[in-house]
Amino acid sequence: QVQLVESGGGSVQAGGSLRLTCAASGRTTGIYVMAWFRQAPGKEREGVASVYTGSGNTAYADSVKGRYTISRDNAKTSFLQMNSLKPEDTAMYFCAADLRVISGFGRLDGARYTYWGQGTQVTVSS
Repeated sequence: QVQLVESGGGSVQAGGSLRLTCAASGRTTGIYVMAWFRQAPGKEREGVASVYTGSGNTAYADSVKGRYTISRDNAKTSFLQMNSLKPEDTAMYFCAADLRVISGFGRLDGARYTYWGQGTQVTVSS
């Protein structure tokens, strides 16, 4: 089992930045991939970014490319640096992880991930 805890959410004005952290515990040595998803009220969950814990290879949704950066320092912690935030980035952000190989478009597909955090709210005002 893997437990995930997100932190770093908050309120910021448009154009500002936030850094989210996802701390994993439990069976962390087996984590292959970590990712961030978001869900705004009345909208479907959206895959934002993904990182392989081994290689550090990343994938991003088009909506955040060039503004968000996902990273990891080991198989226990991932970060999501969010710059140039827009009001449409307002959502609950969730960290996800899995022990299996997830590749291609599956990396931003929430249905592929087994472990989830409780989420952290990000609010961007105009």
